[in-house]
Amino acid sequence: MRPVIGIIGNAFDLNDRYPVHAGGTMNSQAVAEVAGAMPLLIPTDPRFVSVPELMAVCDGFLLTGGQPNVHPSEYGEAETPAHGRFDRARDAITLPLVRACIEAGQPIFGICRGFQEVNVALGGTLHPEIRDLPGRMNHRMPQNVTLAEQFALRHKVRLLEGGVFHHLFGATEVMTNTLHGQGVCKPGARVIVEGRAEDETPEAVRIDGAPGFALAVQWHPEWNAAADPVSRALFSAFGAAAAAWARGRAPRG
Repeated sequence: MRPVIGIIGNAFDLNDRYPVHAGGTMNSQAVAEVAGAMPLLIPTDPRFVSVPELMAVCDGFLLTGGQPNVHPSEYGEAETPAHGRFDRARDAITLPLVRACIEAGQPIFGICRGFQEVNVALGGTLHPEIRDLPGRMNHRMPQNVTLAEQFALRHKVRLLEGGVFHHLFGATEVMTNTLHGQGVCKPGARVIVEGRAEDETPEAVRIDGAPGFALAVQWHPEWNAAADPVSRALFSAFGAAAAAWARGRAPRG
């Protein structure tokens, strides 16, 4: 049996009228083909699931990207138009899930919004619009281009020498894509920034003292995960951690 990785779903209205939970096919493909795990899409809403139930069913969690942002009240700030759209139901599941997984040592891997969720869950804050800060690049997804162009490698990420990401990639500098508007402002407690873009925007973090796999990146490694060496290293390590968790846990049922 493969380990089970819960993929955090996003809520939206199909055709602007029919409410659904969905997840990008690239996330499931990366989990299945590179992490070697069974992807399980989670309807991230406390009306349907609870954190203890999810932790009992899954061996790890992929905190995916998504257009709605973490609500600023979760880090002590007032809502403004710059903060964009929200998904309060996802906030209600993912933020306590991050804290519980870190405490238990259950593997979590955050991508884009998931990167930001990890930071907020541990008391950090976010910038609502990175491109408005002095000296920062526009990290947002390019518009009116092909999918391949949207996910193309666009900037370097400089990694902490001797850190977890350095060892994973075998390099202190990698190229990544970039498709985000918000970004980390103040790192949360135990959130160690190990990677930064050329404009100093935080791009890769680990959780200090976490007993299990607890990493997050601001870019989207699910794109071309099997072929890209950086993406492959991340999902392979995540899958190995989930498999180790599955071997060590009590039988289900």
